[in-house]
Amino acid sequence: MSLQQATPSHIPQMQIVRNAVTENVLSNPALISDADYVPFITTNGQGWVYSINHTVVGFAIVDMQHHNVWALFVLPQYAKQGIGKQLHQAMLQWYFSQTNHTLWLGTEPGTRAYTFYQTQGWAQVGLHDTTEIKFEMSYGKWLSLQTVKNGE
Repeated sequence: MSLQQATPSHIPQMQIVRNAVTENVLSNPALISDADYVPFITTNGQGWVYSINHTVVGFAIVDMQHHNVWALFVLPQYAKQGIGKQLHQAMLQWYFSQTNHTLWLGTEPGTRAYTFYQTQGWAQVGLHDTTEIKFEMSYGKWLSLQTVKNGE
């Protein structure tokens, strides 16, 4: 098991994970090509993959230009094993080491992702587009969660 920075060589496996999810499903998987990932993990942000036996089972990507979570997905058969939390922590740790700008994301209401972000301390602030809930994580909130987590 390993958590590491995503590289373009991981993209085909990241696509498999993205297209295997049963919630927050893309209406058309062709809408996000392999090439779409490249700037997010090389110049516009950063990505992480969680691998088991050299197979990517989850990944996260943060977009620094728009200050949002571009992706955080785990294969359904690996859900509830802490992989999403590890990816989430690595992503926020890196993001807030780069900036103190508030980070946002959108996800469908009533999904496991919706519940996950609530339990991770994200604040629901309204709607993104017309169907997704918009969540935000401020630098101050993240710092306070780290203090609680570290027992300080």
